[in-house]
Amino acid sequence: MPRRTDDVDLRLALHPDHSSAVVATITAPERYLARAVLAEYGFRPTGDTTMALARIDHDEPHHADKAASALREGGAIVEVSAALQEEIETEWTYGNAPTHWQWLSPEEIREHTGEAQRIHDDILAGRLIIHLHAHDGWTTVAVGTYVGGKSVHLHGEDHLRTEETDYSSEAEAVADFHRRHTVAVRPGPAPLTDIERDTLAVLGAAPSSPTPPAAPSSPAAEETSQLVPVYANGPGDHEALLTDFFATNGEWEKWRPHDETTIASHESLTLRVEFLHEATHGDSAWTIAAYESPVGERLWHATATPATPVEIMRALLNSLSTEDSWGQGPGAPVKEEDLAHASRPLEDTGWPLKVGSRLIEWTAPTAERAGLRFDTLVKQGDVLPAWTIWGGNTADNPSWAIHLSTHAPAALIQDVAFELAHGYSHQPAPLHAASPTGHLAQKPVAASPPAATHRRAPRR
Repeated sequence: MPRRTDDVDLRLALHPDHSSAVVATITAPERYLARAVLAEYGFRPTGDTTMALARIDHDEPHHADKAASALREGGAIVEVSAALQEEIETEWTYGNAPTHWQWLSPEEIREHTGEAQRIHDDILAGRLIIHLHAHDGWTTVAVGTYVGGKSVHLHGEDHLRTEETDYSSEAEAVADFHRRHTVAVRPGPAPLTDIERDTLAVLGAAPSSPTPPAAPSSPAAEETSQLVPVYANGPGDHEALLTDFFATNGEWEKWRPHDETTIASHESLTLRVEFLHEATHGDSAWTIAAYESPVGERLWHATATPATPVEIMRALLNSLSTEDSWGQGPGAPVKEEDLAHASRPLEDTGWPLKVGSRLIEWTAPTAERAGLRFDTLVKQGDVLPAWTIWGGNTADNPSWAIHLSTHAPAALIQDVAFELAHGYSHQPAPLHAASPTGHLAQKPVAASPPAATHRRAPRR
């Protein structure tokens, strides 16, 4: 039957509690294509069928209009409210703009405010860690470091914030900030401005929690390690992780049938974890399976490569100790709600979504490569995995990967996704000196954090 031309796929309207924010309500039955396009233009999910756009430069109508045009080009029917359309056609002016902005075109001004928005987003997502802030008598200034990258001095607030000075060394940036602002220096980021607070209220977001020390204790400490997302770190000590798992989970029984293999069996006899001690590249270091009963059929299974970061693997193992470990069973189809539930931490932190004819993918918004992929064509029982959580290089040839079958629990995948989105760890600096063996380079390994610091992803 041909589609009715009056069907509306998506509605855009001004937010009822914010002067310029925009709310998108998706009415089409297949929502992922619309969500992917909206996310590209800055919208963030606020519900199963709604997304919101809130910016610190109050230029939401312009970006909502661009999103609507992109959706229409893809064949979607988009309805824009009259009030929003009026805002789209009205050019925004800034009352507190720098004097030289009066000679700039609207697009040139948007380049400046867009850069301020990027800085805001990087701070919110934890990609830019603020060590110190101060007030220079005119405005707020700060010093921060991009995760795995340069350090910067920031100047200004909201849509006027800019990167003032770049530094290759965090210690140098912090020392120079102290020299410039002396007694005005305060630890951590500055308090939120009213605009930032209103923006976050619309998005239902909060500043990212991972925060490293305000400054390195010494230049030597800086050279020893750097803070990186967990998915960009080395594998760590999986043997210690296995030992810790048995020590903190009494409902699992340890069995070692061979020197090279240890098996963890849940007291229900329906969950099983196998660890290969001498796993090499190409092996599965971890193999996990869930069964409907001690003698029943397998519900789902997963494997992890030896290079999987220990923090990621810890999140997966910890999730096995919850009531969601068995999933819904092979008879239940994977619904869009399952995809949304599994990927929620990534969408909440702005991981770009790409929807293809076969693959649905979320990728890290950082220089370090990582992602979550779901293959819509893989059926239960297929050899190929439906879910892939990966890091390094590409999804097809990753440095490490966790593969899960179609009906792996969405709650378990969400726990791992939460660690992907929010987890950071210290990566030792590469060893420059030659090793005693002459030419075999040793890969730095991050120490496993104590069990008390493990966090559970909030389930939503």
